[in-house]
Amino acid sequence: MKAMILAAGYGKRLRPLTDHTPKPLLTIDGKPLIVHHLEKISEAGINEVVINLGHLGYKIPEVLGDGSNWKLSVAYSDEGPDPLETGGGMTKALPLLGSDPFLLINGDVWTDFNFSLQEMNLEGQDLAKLVLVNKPNWRERGDFGLEHGRVRVTNNPSLLYSGIALYHPSILDGANVEKFSIVPRLKIAMEQNRVSGILHDGAWDDVGTPERLESLRSQFGE
Repeated sequence: MKAMILAAGYGKRLRPLTDHTPKPLLTIDGKPLIVHHLEKISEAGINEVVINLGHLGYKIPEVLGDGSNWKLSVAYSDEGPDPLETGGGMTKALPLLGSDPFLLINGDVWTDFNFSLQEMNLEGQDLAKLVLVNKPNWRERGDFGLEHGRVRVTNNPSLLYSGIALYHPSILDGANVEKFSIVPRLKIAMEQNRVSGILHDGAWDDVGTPERLESLRSQFGE
């Protein structure tokens, strides 16, 4: 199995920090966020990683190189100055990802989730498995519900998508390389009962604002 790290976003809410540094290179506990992911990916026994690039993308290969420091092979999918969002970025990277299910990780999350969990697999005709977390206090509304291991769109969702998922490439069948979100395709798959989920109750945060970044740095160091 391969992994893909989404690292192309602008990080607008973190400005001015992201005016000169792409968000995945911001540091917590002495390392860039994306390095924490690479370490956990390597520990999970995954050997090949695709990283998409956008805003200040050239700086990421300068830091990570070919991934050999983490016993990984890293390939880059450069989206240029206008990132393609989740769906477009995944579609552009498909030639690098291949035809098997792949692990997808948002480059701006902080978590102790174990990527090697046996539960991280797709069953039957499933197109995705989402890792969900309980809605944090800073979020007014959740994203989805979880019923008997299946992810649902509900009227009062209490769970948040963590930015970690397993996807089958066929969820992108017919997609063009253009800017679009994966969410509409995910919701269609949910209606077809083809999306499973697991609840992670360990450490997780979305490093999306200066306040959340500083909170994590106060706990773990910069």
